[in-house]
Amino acid sequence: MNTVLIPTDFNVESIKIIDAFSLNHNLEEVTFIFLHAFKLSDSITDMLMLSRRSRDYQNISDEFYAELENIKTKHSKLIKYIGIEYFYGSTVVAFKNLLEALAVDAILYPENYEFNAINKYSIDPKVLTSRCGYPIISLDINVVNTENLFETKMHEVPSKAISA
Repeated sequence: MNTVLIPTDFNVESIKIIDAFSLNHNLEEVTFIFLHAFKLSDSITDMLMLSRRSRDYQNISDEFYAELENIKTKHSKLIKYIGIEYFYGSTVVAFKNLLEALAVDAILYPENYEFNAINKYSIDPKVLTSRCGYPIISLDINVVNTENLFETKMHEVPSKAISA
């Protein structure tokens, strides 16, 4: 598995899926692609401006980019590349063409995934991913990597009896 697609709404929490993936897979050199899907507008003006969609990148917060940098450092042996892509369309055929062009091997979802639209044209990626025929991996993003934790338990010190 060299390339994994992660549907996202660019919430910082969605990046935790890479931590969960690293616990379940001992791979090296994996490309992660965060993707958000939009349906195409009926407006001819919007269609003409499709190539100038840089405003869609405004949906990505600085915190999201900062967390991507942190995760790249944390999992430097696992991560070959992390990319951000937008898909414009609503057909499975067009979506499969994108997956082939990106050389995607699997689609990665957090357990209990909930779709959150980032604008009025956002579409739930499960509509496309469930019918595309690619393997879908569902992982719990609330797992904790215990190798980097230290004990914080306070030990009780026996108290001496005070005599009056």
